[in-house]
Amino acid sequence: MARILYVGTAGSDDPTRAGLPFNFAIGALEAGHQPEIFLAGEAAYLMNENVMNAVMPVAMPALKEMVDAVVAQRVPIFV
Repeated sequence: MARILYVGTAGSDDPTRAGLPFNFAIGALEAGHQPEIFLAGEAAYLMNENVMNAVMPVAMPALKEMVDAVVAQRVPIFV
């Protein structure tokens, strides 16, 4: 089991890149690893509920769904 830190820097202006750390963390959980997420710069605004609800990445679930999934699994999110 590995401990993995995913760093996000993209905000709502690039919804697909913004969703990647959360999508990768979900995959890491499924593989039995311990992911952590660090949001820097514009990505910090993703934790605003209004912004989170509006971000819809391409080929991934909505950001809100992914955030809820990682929070339910107690993945640390550092902002």
